[in-house]
Amino acid sequence: MLLTISTTHQPATDLGYLLHKNPARLQSVDIAYGQAHIFYPEATAARCTVALLLDVDAVALVRNHRGPVGEGFALEQYVNDRPYAASSFLSTALVKAFNTAMNGTCKDRPELPETLLPLDVTVAALPAASAEQLHRLFTPLGYEVSTEAHPLDPTVPAWGESRYYTLRLRHAACRLRDLLTHLYVLVPVLDNDKHYWIGAAEAEKLLHRGADWLPQHPDREFITRRYLRYAEYVNPTLKRLLATEDAPTDDVVATALLLTETDTNEEATTDAPGTGESKAAPTEKQKLHDLRLARVAEEIRQVGAKRVLDLGCGEGKLVRRLLQLPQIEHILGMDVSYQELLRAQERLHVAEMPPRQRERLTLVQGSLLYHDPRLAGYDAAAVVEVIEHLDEGRLAAFEQVLFARARPGVVFLTTPNATYNQKFEKLSAGQFRHSDHRFEWTEAQFTAWATDVAARHGYRVRVEPLGPEDAQVGAPSQLAVFELQG
Repeated sequence: MLLTISTTHQPATDLGYLLHKNPARLQSVDIAYGQAHIFYPEATAARCTVALLLDVDAVALVRNHRGPVGEGFALEQYVNDRPYAASSFLSTALVKAFNTAMNGTCKDRPELPETLLPLDVTVAALPAASAEQLHRLFTPLGYEVSTEAHPLDPTVPAWGESRYYTLRLRHAACRLRDLLTHLYVLVPVLDNDKHYWIGAAEAEKLLHRGADWLPQHPDREFITRRYLRYAEYVNPTLKRLLATEDAPTDDVVATALLLTETDTNEEATTDAPGTGESKAAPTEKQKLHDLRLARVAEEIRQVGAKRVLDLGCGEGKLVRRLLQLPQIEHILGMDVSYQELLRAQERLHVAEMPPRQRERLTLVQGSLLYHDPRLAGYDAAAVVEVIEHLDEGRLAAFEQVLFARARPGVVFLTTPNATYNQKFEKLSAGQFRHSDHRFEWTEAQFTAWATDVAARHGYRVRVEPLGPEDAQVGAPSQLAVFELQG
């Protein structure tokens, strides 16, 4: 079985630093029932490819086997695909050969593990129920997937196709450790015939390797069940994977922070249906988050958008406002948290909606870090207080998902103004407004990022303050409006 990983990152030989494997020489490591050989078919500054070749000892497999290989015929332990197909042996080899890279460490170049690389991957030959299954597992993770089916016997076409495929993956911007982790988990899921004992330790491995991406995967239950195989571990593991969904979510940001620090009124003013304008007098106090939503809803109304994305929709506060706009034909609300989507369904009374109103709304679970074809074809996208919940190193992936692939006509994106934090007495120096924030930007930082994103993807952008402005520290929040040119 053979795995190859290629990159055109400049210089491409950085791949050798990431993997801690010298491109100039062959290296081998022992694995269960064989060896894994690591070598570089090409290693130039323009393109570098690493190959992982597994040499499984079929005789050792039989000598040391303590039970049937699978549920096949009596001689299956002698006649099987173990020496040839990508299987759980490949996962074992990945950990043995590339453990340092999988853990995201690089002593010589500590910044490299967080670098987003263009990656091309080939796995041969991989067992799968169908090509569609391969697409279903890898596409949500941001990969372009192509497959090549292999016939049972090229000389006898009537026998049809086998269950083996050559899998090719391409990702425009991916951390190497994420790729290795995806393969580590999903190859045994496809194989479903593991060579090792499955116990509590395997559940811990799945939680460790899948914590960053598996909870958001549409097929997380299928993946967990196939990886662990036994129900006594599956259900507790799923429960632990989903436990993070009870944490505060993307749209529940700074709702307790009022626009005026002397105000203690927790009641927010409401918006006039269909306008996004406040019915209260300007002198009345309004929650900061409600002000953001009102501003974005009004901006969407003014541009005349008919199909709108609410990315990080949470419990549906912005969706509720948008449904009041007669111009809106369809809203797709997406959130990483399944629990928040359930709350949105309840608070929007989706089950009781008239059929025509219900057709205007779709709520889906998904992550802004992975390509999702459902996001394409929309006039506008709202990303309200979301990006600060992402690691700064993952913003390039978010940029690819939204601006390079989905490409809505207009994007309305808000984030806190870090300079304004000193106005809040309850915040200590250097403290963020929310425990889940990974960063908070000043006006200058936000403007620089937004300008670069717009230039890279053919948008023009304007950045404006959001909320009452202070002469010294500006507004509490900030809004970037990206408009697609041409």
